Amino acid sequence: MGIIADLPGLIAVAVVDTDTGMNLASHSNSEQFNPDMAAAYNTQVVKHNLKAMQTLRLSTGTLDDILITVPDQYHLIKLLNGGELFIYLAVNSLDTNLAIAREVVRQHSLRIS
Repeated sequence: MGIIADLPGLIAVAVVDTDTGMNLASHSNSEQFNPDMAAAYNTQVVKHNLKAMQTLRLSTGTLDDILITVPDQYHLIKLLNGGELFIYLAVNSLDTNLAIAREVVRQHSLRIS
């Protein structure tokens, strides 16, 4: 994945099947961070957000991305192919600018879609 080389502070990245929660490709720079487990939990986050959008009639479009922040990390979930897949990215917020992380994910998502 080109994302690995393009983002300083990368913790982990994965391409995930939204229906099954299975990683199609993943990489982690941390022995303590399990991208398979993150994919499974984030699949539930995606499904719940999609259901909430539908229930609340928030938009006629699809969900673009979800951002989760903790004091020293950004976790970005970018949906692809109408929600069939998503890219999950975790970066250290002290080393990576959020705008740059989003742009790198957007550029690489065009190659996957």
